[in-house]
Amino acid sequence: MYNFKFHKVDNIQDAVAILSTSEDPKILSGGHTLIPTLKQRLSQPTDVIDISNIDDLKSIKNNGNKITIDALCTHSQVAKSIDVTTEIVGLASMASQIGDPQVRHRGTIGGSIANADPAADYPAAVLALDAQINTSSNSYNSDDFFVDMFETAINSDEIITSIDFKIPKKSIYKKFRNPASGYAMAGVFVAIFDNGIRVAITGASIKAFRLHDLEKKLENNFSVDVLKEFNVDTTNYNSDIHASAKYRGNLVKVLLEEAVAELV
Repeated sequence: MYNFKFHKVDNIQDAVAILSTSEDPKILSGGHTLIPTLKQRLSQPTDVIDISNIDDLKSIKNNGNKITIDALCTHSQVAKSIDVTTEIVGLASMASQIGDPQVRHRGTIGGSIANADPAADYPAAVLALDAQINTSSNSYNSDDFFVDMFETAINSDEIITSIDFKIPKKSIYKKFRNPASGYAMAGVFVAIFDNGIRVAITGASIKAFRLHDLEKKLENNFSVDVLKEFNVDTTNYNSDIHASAKYRGNLVKVLLEEAVAELV
């Protein structure tokens, strides 16, 4: 590791103050991305701000038409929450599939969303559940949040504090895991609301995205038959050592068929 100043704070105000005045700071919560990059000298921050002791960012609340999950809630906490398992089955199931037990008990939802890894699971849930991402000074709509690979719309002096997930009538998440890392080589999240259907994909491209054309088709006829005639456009899909764009496109279609069949 390179040398850096370490700050451990117990409130969001102190964290923002240090973030705003440091030359090149990094936020530490669960540490599953930051710690490995520090060890490999891929990151050279001047300051590391540990926010894991901020107890005000560790609760889950049912607000009637939405579930608010604070940024420091762990994946395990999300997976086991009565509010989440009762109201948003797809989100609870998704959280239970992240990594392994060690990762789920340490990694946080805020850290995962802020990192915007193109193969992470939460971005698909954020898009499909029309979530609102709340920060220390702003709020962002899900469709405007993920900008590029590892890049979001939040400013450098902001910290994610909570995420508001709208409660759907039904939801489901399906993914094909990379056997080594557990990350999604392809993952699909389908959510049915009274006013429409949202379908989000992760793991296939440089960022999570919605399938707007398929959403409209499913709104007219929610059945597996729709998918038989649906062609996945793999133009912007990733090709790497794990899978080709064509293979990922096939995974997406198969996962969508499974998801729709189960929801029906």
